[in-house]
Amino acid sequence: MNVTVWNEFFEERKYPSVSSVYPDGLHTVLRQALAEQLGPGTGVRVALQEEPEHGLGQDVLDDTDVLLWWGHLKQDEVSDEVVERVRRRVLDGMGLLILHSAIESKVAKALLGTSCRITGWRHGDSELLWTILPGHEIVAGVPNPVVIPHGEMYGEPLDIPAPDELVFISSYEGGEVLRSGCAWHRGRGRVFFFAPGHEEAPIYFQPEIRRVLANAVRWAAPPAQPQPRLTRQGEWPAKWWVPA
Repeated sequence: MNVTVWNEFFEERKYPSVSSVYPDGLHTVLRQALAEQLGPGTGVRVALQEEPEHGLGQDVLDDTDVLLWWGHLKQDEVSDEVVERVRRRVLDGMGLLILHSAIESKVAKALLGTSCRITGWRHGDSELLWTILPGHEIVAGVPNPVVIPHGEMYGEPLDIPAPDELVFISSYEGGEVLRSGCAWHRGRGRVFFFAPGHEEAPIYFQPEIRRVLANAVRWAAPPAQPQPRLTRQGEWPAKWWVPA
């Protein structure tokens, strides 16, 4: 399995509050976490927004089984051509993990079909990550709840389509809740949004969070045998689906 970690790598170099936590970039910590969790049979590469084609040329994407996407302040600067390239690869079977503020990225909007707008946010909250779907592959070996001492509150309503599988919800010290672990199927591909991951807190160093990410990569990876691609004939009802 080949995994690509994509990061805009901006805040780590601009803000001391972020560089003090992730001096070598969020992508470096994510790459290390996945390499440790997934073992030597998995290749983990990094792609950065500043690179040509944002590090996501067609050859890279064709060689990627699962793409992790972390973006925040530079999301509008991502090339539409690259967004479309990623979207097509997901429809063809590549897995995608949308991390934290990347829920408002162009890639997320292109695949989910909504604004993906967060209602409100607040820094510094403690968070409880609750398992909603026991037995799902993503929650294997994950305690319930996972305690995140310091993070960022994201509020509902979050403008996303109803998840095919709601895996986690989060509750915050202010009383808010969030659908914080959401899974969708898009074409042949699988998409997972995981909200914890505020850049000013060492959340990606937590063993429980690393376990969730590794589990999500395994879940999102294409199956050994490709699934038939489906197309819809005509209009609603959605039962009119036939193999392409």
